Amino acid sequence: MHIGRTTVLIISSLLSLSCSVSPPSGVKPVDHFEVNRYLGTWYEIARLDHRFERGLDHVTANYSPRDDGGITVINRGFSPAKQRWQQSQGKAYFLASPNEGSLKVSFFGPFYGGYHVIALDPDYGYALVAGPDRDYLWILARTKTLPETTRAQLVQRAADLGFPVEQLIWVNQS
Repeated sequence: MHIGRTTVLIISSLLSLSCSVSPPSGVKPVDHFEVNRYLGTWYEIARLDHRFERGLDHVTANYSPRDDGGITVINRGFSPAKQRWQQSQGKAYFLASPNEGSLKVSFFGPFYGGYHVIALDPDYGYALVAGPDRDYLWILARTKTLPETTRAQLVQRAADLGFPVEQLIWVNQS
């Protein structure tokens, strides 16, 4: 049987993604994480661009408990170009202790990627979240907007950790 180059590249990429659950080098997830306080709806304030969210406005992430101890993740956003809502459902599990904000999340079967809360408001009002490398970054909040000083602090924190903050997309939540 002959497998084409494209098929091999796709399989290699998916297998690589399935192993990419650790935080980026030099980036530490928050300690004293309380999952029950993190559950619920978060508004996406800013993100680095990715094809799975490209062009979406009004993006939210909703986290709820699963019967198996994991977390159900529902990401939802509106596509102005398509004039319709798009939604993805996934599942997440802690990598180690549930007291550390470091999880693996899957939207595609057995393939997992890292989800790391790297800054968190003491009142769980906003969070800075990284993926498995510095190409994935989100600023989330419990409200549709954040004060400019808070936004600037989160951007500075991400810049200090080597994320390309000049490429952040500020999400339309109005």
